[in-house]
Amino acid sequence: MNILEAIKKGENVLKEKGIKSHKLDSEILMSKIFNKNRIDVILNFDMNLSINEIKIFNNLIEERSKRKPIAYLLGKKEFWKYEFDVTEDVLIPRPDTETVVEQVLKFTKNKSKLKILEIGVGSGCILLSILKERKGFYGTGIDIYKKTLDICKSNIKKLELNDRVKLFKSDVDNFNYGKYDLIVSNPPYIKKFKLKYLDKDIYDYEPISALDGGVDGLLKIKKVVYNSSKLIKKGGILILEIGFDQMDKVKNVLINNGYYIKNVIKDLAKNNRCIISTKN
Repeated sequence: MNILEAIKKGENVLKEKGIKSHKLDSEILMSKIFNKNRIDVILNFDMNLSINEIKIFNNLIEERSKRKPIAYLLGKKEFWKYEFDVTEDVLIPRPDTETVVEQVLKFTKNKSKLKILEIGVGSGCILLSILKERKGFYGTGIDIYKKTLDICKSNIKKLELNDRVKLFKSDVDNFNYGKYDLIVSNPPYIKKFKLKYLDKDIYDYEPISALDGGVDGLLKIKKVVYNSSKLIKKGGILILEIGFDQMDKVKNVLINNGYYIKNVIKDLAKNNRCIISTKN
């Protein structure tokens, strides 16, 4: 069986399972077998596969047919300009979250040295992308899960940022290390009752702890804002990712904790995505 025949077979399996991106997914999973990019695979459609390669490919197709996300099957995900290792212990980086990175870079374009804290660092995609763009910045990331921090450490090494990042296994309630010029966070903000309505790809595979924002979706946001007010320097910037329908409520939480709202930024779909505030 050659590459094209295998891809077509895989594509049909995924199509039958209602996966809209069946063609693209089948091509991407084939590229994993050869550790090459998708274009290289397409240019070698007539190359024959070994029995072992066919077996590996079929297993990947089967996993994807059960809605396991492509990023977890590949073990990596592109974000900003970089490639990040991911496992089921971390949330898959989303293009909309790049809005947070854009805003940080915009507000720090004239700064040469800043201390940044990310609360709930996950894969590190936000913090590490910022540090790659700002060579004089130093970052601290906290998370409550060891496995999550292990993935972040892997990405720190991959992006050669070991000398500019510190990680702590800590809940933000118990964290009191240093004062920061800028704090970023993409806290869980989905209302608990809405979790079961998420796509199967998300609900069955991604860590619920990184999605569950409590009954009103604001539980973790309030926690981040309250604790940030003790960790941020006066005049420091707090940038939060929020749900599309949370703007007014989050604004009130920020104001009640001594923050001044500078701006609300929309994402690619024109939904409210992040709030930028400064500490009074």
